[in-house]
Amino acid sequence: MLQRYIQDPTVDVVLCTGGTGLTQRDQTPEALEAVVEKWIPGFGEIFRWLSYQKIGTSTIQSRACAGMTNGTLIFALPGSTGACKDAWTGILLAQLDIRHRPCNFIEILPRMKHTSLSRK
Repeated sequence: MLQRYIQDPTVDVVLCTGGTGLTQRDQTPEALEAVVEKWIPGFGEIFRWLSYQKIGTSTIQSRACAGMTNGTLIFALPGSTGACKDAWTGILLAQLDIRHRPCNFIEILPRMKHTSLSRK
């Protein structure tokens, strides 16, 4: 399913929810390792910082992450509704808005897609 989205030129962003914890069934980051070309470590760092404000050190168990493949942004969020809301309002809403300054993902998407295509 993820491969289909990554290969679709009309898809710019994929949001995955769940599977970012530490239990045996939490495999989302491992699944992304197989496809991510370039990681965006700042996403996980900022997400855990935001979570820390609400849940304290429990945020250490989150493996929320993000990366880019074939010019498509991929975000792996925890499965809880609260964590998804925090990621959306605290990070993604601004970064997926062309008006956000000084920089945002939307304005660099064309360059990311061009770079990915030129490598093939």
